[in-house]
Amino acid sequence: DFVEAASLGCRFATAYRAVRTQGRVREGEWVAVHGCGGVGLSAIMIARALGARTVAVDVEPETLTLARSLGADMLVDARGGLDVPMAVRDGTGGGAHVSLDALGSRVTCRNSIACLRKRGRHVQVGLMVADDRTPPIAMDQVIARELEILGSHGLPADAYGSLMAMIEAGRLRPRDLVHRTVTLEQGVETLVAMGRTSPRGVVVIEP
Repeated sequence: DFVEAASLGCRFATAYRAVRTQGRVREGEWVAVHGCGGVGLSAIMIARALGARTVAVDVEPETLTLARSLGADMLVDARGGLDVPMAVRDGTGGGAHVSLDALGSRVTCRNSIACLRKRGRHVQVGLMVADDRTPPIAMDQVIARELEILGSHGLPADAYGSLMAMIEAGRLRPRDLVHRTVTLEQGVETLVAMGRTSPRGVVVIEP
């Protein structure tokens, strides 16, 4: 199936490595995901499949609703100056065990680290570019709370076997991430519109 195959693009494989290999997510842990685009929503699905409880953090209510449909246990609307780390710590009873910055900004990186409980693991999966490439990190808190700061980028070829096994077993359903399909002609309009606003979920251009 073309659409299902397309849903297994870079975003899903990237999220898989970030959650399972780098984040070492275990059953019963709390996983916070900051930024619920394609990578973030994939991370929520994967963390849930591994038995974790998940927190979706985003600024778009419709995106948070989509995250809920994919299994997010807790939603945090980051608009309006909300203290995101405090909201995550309160909702999880002390903070996330693992937190992913799936967007890649100074704000989401800071919030991801700050929402962790002691000995928590921050995974930086969103690319940091331009003005966001050198975010300030409170190293005093990293040391005092023995936090881990991990990077994650892509998925090695030899790791695809375990990912495909979870899909074959029905534990992961990447097609559920597809919000809509468009024609090749509509794809041009969709790409232009992404300069103004991000689409919800994954959009597949079907030839």
